[in-house]
Amino acid sequence: MNLHTTFVVKLSPIINRWVFKAKGIEIGKNFYVVGKVPIIAKGKISIGSNFTMTSGYGINAVSNDCQGAFHVVENAVLTIGDNVGMNSTRVRVNECVTIGNHVKFGANVLVIDTDSHPIDYLIRRNSSDGTKSAPILIEDDVWIGAHSIVLKGVTIGARSVIGAGSVVTKNIPADCIAGGNPCKIIRSISK
Repeated sequence: MNLHTTFVVKLSPIINRWVFKAKGIEIGKNFYVVGKVPIIAKGKISIGSNFTMTSGYGINAVSNDCQGAFHVVENAVLTIGDNVGMNSTRVRVNECVTIGNHVKFGANVLVIDTDSHPIDYLIRRNSSDGTKSAPILIEDDVWIGAHSIVLKGVTIGARSVIGAGSVVTKNIPADCIAGGNPCKIIRSISK
């Protein structure tokens, strides 16, 4: 580890705690964020206890220098439960994203509850009016593999595993392994 990375690993958790609080974000106990995390917090963000996140600086070889980010627009809500781990995860919220307890995100996962742009090209030329959004719910104990994308209106059921590189466009029930583009159920997980 070089001197710069050592500095980031040692000091950024302290700085990030201050930055998140200064932006009005509610954070629980044992908040630990390493690296730089760009934040737009116009809406409400609350993060539970024992939250960990790495972001950039080559701290994790899978995400390398990619940074995580939180972008929550006015009147939108991002709720993150307890014991959640993220690695350069990017979350964009136009309406509502709810992440349960004990959820783990592989490197460079994108969670986005909006199309970001209208489908109609004539509207898209001059405006973002007509952009569709729908809430996302990720239930307890879900594991989302590296480089996956979770799109608007999706619920991922408790204890499910999403394979790396998946694009989740439809609901995934509890207790299953799913993957692919588009993401489909591969098999159930027996308890």
